Amino acid sequence: MNRTDTIVAPATASGGALGIIRMSGPQALAIGDRLFRSATRKKLSDAAGHTLLYGEIIDPDTGSAIDDVLVSVFRASHSYTGENSIEISHHGSRYIQSEILRSAIRCGARSAEAGEFTVRAFLAGKLDLSQAEAVADMIASTDRGTHALALNQMRGGYSRELGTLRDELVTLMSLLELELDFSEEEVEFADRSQLHRIMTQTNDKILGLIRSFSLGNAIKEGVNVAIVGNPNAGKSTLLNTLLNEERAMVSDIAGTTRDTIEETLVIGGIRFRLSDTAGIRRSDDRLERMGIERTFAAIGRARIVILLIDASLFDLQQTLGAIASLDLQQEQRLCLLLNKIDKLAPEAISAIRQTLASATSCDRILAVSAKHNRNIDLLTDFLHDCIDAAPAYNGETVVSNIRHYEALQRAHEALRRALDSLACGTTADLLAEDIRDVLYHLGTITGEITNDEILGQIFSKFCIGK
Repeated sequence: MNRTDTIVAPATASGGALGIIRMSGPQALAIGDRLFRSATRKKLSDAAGHTLLYGEIIDPDTGSAIDDVLVSVFRASHSYTGENSIEISHHGSRYIQSEILRSAIRCGARSAEAGEFTVRAFLAGKLDLSQAEAVADMIASTDRGTHALALNQMRGGYSRELGTLRDELVTLMSLLELELDFSEEEVEFADRSQLHRIMTQTNDKILGLIRSFSLGNAIKEGVNVAIVGNPNAGKSTLLNTLLNEERAMVSDIAGTTRDTIEETLVIGGIRFRLSDTAGIRRSDDRLERMGIERTFAAIGRARIVILLIDASLFDLQQTLGAIASLDLQQEQRLCLLLNKIDKLAPEAISAIRQTLASATSCDRILAVSAKHNRNIDLLTDFLHDCIDAAPAYNGETVVSNIRHYEALQRAHEALRRALDSLACGTTADLLAEDIRDVLYHLGTITGEITNDEILGQIFSKFCIGK
């Protein structure tokens, strides 16, 4: 990307009441002066930074008015990009937007590439790479959880923690490098017990960040929940009740659901991806068998599995067999959901729950009536309890980016090698090489170490005006 020219792009979608066009670069104010006629005749190039001027945008060739606007002026280096910038607030007409853009380009600006404003902010040192990625996450946030993750990262909480780790390792490196300079004297400037202590503490912190990815990824991508059970257990009815809409087709005919239906539900600021699956049974119907295969695929992806049981047809051995067939992993949560309790007496329901409690080790046993919306709040409470999002809401560092997770994994592996080398009494040059690897991988997260390919991959996901 060429940083010597001036870029322009819409920062908002057209069609609303208002729209904003951003322009940034060396000629932003000069081009703005050719397009903007202030009500007080004041030029943008004479305006102080962080000021707002009212006037009209004109066609630079004919002088005719295009729209009444407000123009915000931002001076280098106190702007988002670190350059002279303006933002034109106009009426949201698609025609007005295109005319202003066309006029700006005719006066010497060019259309910005995806994410180019944030690229310039990164290159100007206004934010690091992890903060730049958080900008895109902030724009894409759809609930309290994803917003909290993006906000903390964008404000630099993550960067500060990584910076502290890197500073400690850089201190170690400097002492090891000093030993290399005096290798002939065989002097140890870096106390090996201190090295071990700092490297162990750093490794523990990196492992903590790695472990946080489980929560961060669940919040960012949504928590997969598979609703499974025998045909006619009420899976589609449960989905419709949770969503409060007729999303899935409900019928007394067994095998109605032959494909996986996926919908999202936000509970307590966390997005859950609900999958209504085909009923599990033996079938000669080819399409139904394909649906059952997809059911087990959904179970494999799920963080939480809800096994729906028709309480009026309860059979312990059949239920135990169904649980075993799920083949759940240790990290997966299982809720046994007794449905259609409206058909049974409370004493019978209590007896079934006690039987299941003594025969299984699931996370929760609940009794509901999906059709009549009874006790559904107990299920939503269980889903909410499965995800402890408090660290994200409290501003703790939670890793949610797969690129960061992989870099932390590599940093941990390099640090583990360094600790092994230290235990074996390895020479300072080999030990320093391992620590360099740790610094390298941590540096790729914040952008202290990067390349054009990584930047291209990251910023290609941004919208044009950001």
